[in-house]
Amino acid sequence: MHPLIETERLFIRQLDLSDAPFMLELVNTPAWLRYIGDRQLHTIEDAERYLANGVMESYAENGYGGWLVVLKESGLPVGMCGLFRRAYLPAPDLGFAFLPGHSGKGYAYEAATATLRYVKQQYSYLESLYAITIPDNSRSIRLLEKCRFRYLSLMKPPGEDTDVKLFLLNLRDQLP
Repeated sequence: MHPLIETERLFIRQLDLSDAPFMLELVNTPAWLRYIGDRQLHTIEDAERYLANGVMESYAENGYGGWLVVLKESGLPVGMCGLFRRAYLPAPDLGFAFLPGHSGKGYAYEAATATLRYVKQQYSYLESLYAITIPDNSRSIRLLEKCRFRYLSLMKPPGEDTDVKLFLLNLRDQLP
């Protein structure tokens, strides 16, 4: 599959069913479980369903979704970055997650900024993007602020027990 986005060190492409082993690993990392939540994926088949009924369905319905982040040098998948449509937000939100052995190397920032530039070019009808994170996820908050998202408020998503911090990025503004 051809990349949607290419950076100095990364390829970013759509996920497909062959990425189920990676997705199973990612959604069961301590950071995912703590900051995003338990998706109850325990088998490759669970991960395939998650991809087919979530990410890949979003591609068909919205034209975007979570995209796989792959190291150019090795072809190794290291994370996910992309746009997610949430019924309770008026515009998509930027989301990202990386395997623990690949955090702290600037990949998330590189992927996020490249994704924002891609979104601005390919989805020109979007005027803004949101981002959400739980209040104690300081690394994600720093990344969002570095990408020029501004904090709006605390909010409780429908059906959730905990508050999240809501951020906004005006895509008409200069991107990082």
